[in-house]
Amino acid sequence: MSIITVGIDLAKNVFAVHGVDDNGKAALVKPKVARDKLLELIAQLPPCVIGMEACSGAHHWARQFRQHGHTVKLMAPKFVTPYRMSGRRGKNDAADAAAICEAVSRPNMRFVPVKEEHQQIILCLHRTRNGFVEERTATYNRLRGLISEFGIVLPQKVANLRRTIAEHLEDLPGYANQCVGDLLAHADVLDARIAEYDRAIAQAAKEDARSKRLMQLPGIGPITASALLATRSDRPSMPPRMSTGSTITQISLG
Repeated sequence: MSIITVGIDLAKNVFAVHGVDDNGKAALVKPKVARDKLLELIAQLPPCVIGMEACSGAHHWARQFRQHGHTVKLMAPKFVTPYRMSGRRGKNDAADAAAICEAVSRPNMRFVPVKEEHQQIILCLHRTRNGFVEERTATYNRLRGLISEFGIVLPQKVANLRRTIAEHLEDLPGYANQCVGDLLAHADVLDARIAEYDRAIAQAAKEDARSKRLMQLPGIGPITASALLATRSDRPSMPPRMSTGSTITQISLG
């Protein structure tokens, strides 16, 4: 089989695979491939270009396919959409795989760099921390909304908010006092969680030579440095540009 390009529609359990030869004709059409059979199928193919949408699991599969000599290219789903067939014929996994196969061969297509495992580990830290931060913000907003029903308007700053609540806590009627106390306790738990992740991110940045070089720039701390390195491409020909006030500083991360 002279397959040169393959498009894969990713899923949790059943995948769709579409491959074309050097004439652009379909040479491999498998609308249903079980998860435990996908790697086996790709490993049997000669080295070719494999296209996938940059969605959940895409970076994992890209690393797996690279080990078998394939060139893997990831694309944002919005760039694949124009290549899907219109109407009912285009609303299935097999058609999606064909569209991906077509899109990845376009000369002006923009691709998403494949992340290495260590980058995704750091991103796990950041995304979990961000989730706790968002939950803490939602908790304080919920507090403001509940307590405003009793004529108490709380300030935006957390320290002032907690002080104002403490002054009015005993004045709240019935179960309102308990609800506010529980929300404050929940916010304390989230504060402790966020502090734990701050320490973990700082430790990871301390152990990474590139992060340490980034943190030498004004305004760049461990969170920014590690997040930047976890999301950027490792291509040395494209060092990042960091803005420091009105000055643009270019550094090599090696």
